[in-house]
Amino acid sequence: MDTTQIDATLSALSANKTRWARLPVATKIYLLDTIRHRVGDVAEAWVADAAEAKQIPPGSQLVGEEWTSGPYALAAGAAALAETLRRIEDGTPVLEGYHTRTLPNGQIAVRVFPANAEDRLFLSGHVADVWMRPGVTVDDLEAKAASFYRLEDPEGIVTLVLGAGNIASIAPLDVLTVLFNTGSVVALKMNPVNAYLEPYFEHIFEPLVEAGFLGFLHGGAEEGAYMTRSPFVDHIHVTGAAATHDAIVYGTGPDAARRKAEDDPEIRTPVTSELGGVGPTIVVGGEWSAADLRYQAEHIISQKLHNHGFNCIACQVLVLPEAWNQGDDLIDAMRAVVREIDDRGAYYPGTGERHAAVLAAHPDAEILSNGTGPITFITDLDPTMRDDVCFRTEFFGAVLGVTRLPGNTTEEFLANAVAFANETLEGNLGANLIIHPATARDSAEALESAIADLRYGTVAVNTWVGVAFAMNRATWGAFPGNPRNDIRSGSGVVHNSLMLEDTERSVVRGSFAPFPRTLRLGVVHTEPTPPFFVTNRRAAHLGKLLTERAVSGSWKTLPAIVATAMRG
Repeated sequence: MDTTQIDATLSALSANKTRWARLPVATKIYLLDTIRHRVGDVAEAWVADAAEAKQIPPGSQLVGEEWTSGPYALAAGAAALAETLRRIEDGTPVLEGYHTRTLPNGQIAVRVFPANAEDRLFLSGHVADVWMRPGVTVDDLEAKAASFYRLEDPEGIVTLVLGAGNIASIAPLDVLTVLFNTGSVVALKMNPVNAYLEPYFEHIFEPLVEAGFLGFLHGGAEEGAYMTRSPFVDHIHVTGAAATHDAIVYGTGPDAARRKAEDDPEIRTPVTSELGGVGPTIVVGGEWSAADLRYQAEHIISQKLHNHGFNCIACQVLVLPEAWNQGDDLIDAMRAVVREIDDRGAYYPGTGERHAAVLAAHPDAEILSNGTGPITFITDLDPTMRDDVCFRTEFFGAVLGVTRLPGNTTEEFLANAVAFANETLEGNLGANLIIHPATARDSAEALESAIADLRYGTVAVNTWVGVAFAMNRATWGAFPGNPRNDIRSGSGVVHNSLMLEDTERSVVRGSFAPFPRTLRLGVVHTEPTPPFFVTNRRAAHLGKLLTERAVSGSWKTLPAIVATAMRG
């Protein structure tokens, strides 16, 4: 192993870390605007390469995923951070104009979405709140927001970012968070699965690389281990699996298991992480129409098959009421959706082995196909079998389990579902709730209690937690408090462009039905089929238009965006 390049890059970053920390805010705003514009230079080629690597057929609307979770997400993230820094530069309070309220349990929530007319237009019907940890007061919010920028003479640090291999924008958005929220220079090591994107990121971040504030590192597992032990690295951020976190912290040798059991880390470098888990979608029963069943079937399948299930917050376990007489109808509607959507390949390494493990544990699983790729349903999971592989292992692929819980009332079912999600399922990154508006009104107190009691970093009601990933003012990460030697879905948060401190979770709420049908349910919004739905017929063009808007900041694309969205 030749470590010359690694040492040289990390040494140079260390030499520049204090210069970056003390760089004027105006210069950092300029760099963010430059990053956003440079995304536009490579967006077309970036998306084309990603679609080819992920085996998405030419012309498929699934290419829309690569636009929205790739260049769009990065450009929008840079714009959101620049907005916060402009407030800091102008002396405007970071949270001026953002509504705060005290929740029934005494916690403080900040309404971070919608924040402007654009938010209300592009995700009509969606709202998002960041909940603060218990004990945080309203006065604490502004006093602690953007705390790095309140330091008089910060010294700076070097952060090693170990990128994810699935969603294209994860690594560069992590880089932005570390650079601008914490004032750290960054060494980025791409995951081998999507290392083909590095030339695009090198172009986008070229001004930062040339100035000595960002460096790219290369190599396999051996080189990666060497980087994590470097004396130049002050902080590590990793997106991946809990096993990867444990290997970094406790090592991989014969002593690793003992070290983890005793919480005796092999390194003392602080590590933050986003590590995925087994994501639940809890469906609350009610009287659903045929249109409701179809729409929510598309919704759940989209939660599962976005990026073909290679997602840290893909729905893996669908939780239904045992007494709900429409549960089988919903599953039938889901089967129909699977048969209609575009083919794509199972590109992520290890998919076959993970799928084989599912079939070994559940040989009677139902294997569906939309052409080339198997999609596996297990519709009879026993919720009392706490060690079932479906509950304890993130499959990272197209596998969906279904379990049913008792409850004679909505209140009883929700209490059981929350306990099941918290105590049985592995991880605590994101949880989804789907509930008919009439049921939500009739059981409002039980619904709000369920949201508060779910110990997840993001909770989504009538939308997917993945939407929060794209809401840059929202936080993204695990529920706080995971012990280092039982890390579950990780530690710390990213995104969080308002730079809030002591956050607990993000709560996102969407609509049970699309426009205009939602009006008959007593809910007013104008959103048609959401962009992330795998059934959206205009997703590719819409994703491209949204990216153009995020890159340019111009409203000239507005008429085309609205027209395209309404035809989705």
